[in-house]
Amino acid sequence: MVQCLHAFVSGRVQGVWFRQSTLETAQTHGLTGWVRNLDDGRVEVMAHGHEHGLLQLEAWLSIGPELATVAEVKSARVEPAEEYIEFMII
Repeated sequence: MVQCLHAFVSGRVQGVWFRQSTLETAQTHGLTGWVRNLDDGRVEVMAHGHEHGLLQLEAWLSIGPELATVAEVKSARVEPAEEYIEFMII
């Protein structure tokens, strides 16, 4: 069963390859959706896929890439708003 994870990641998460690393992690776990920077310095993630892959991505978001310093991840399972065919940076 496909589920949807919506997450906001705060800390030092922009300008440190966070979006690209999120894309690669999501693709590794067979997820679709998107990641984007927000004007307030956070990163927003919407990921669709099976529970195992979403749990793997959620765990990775709390660590991030090497140059990142993640302060907080706020995430929730939500109803999918639309279907995605790939994971992308928007």
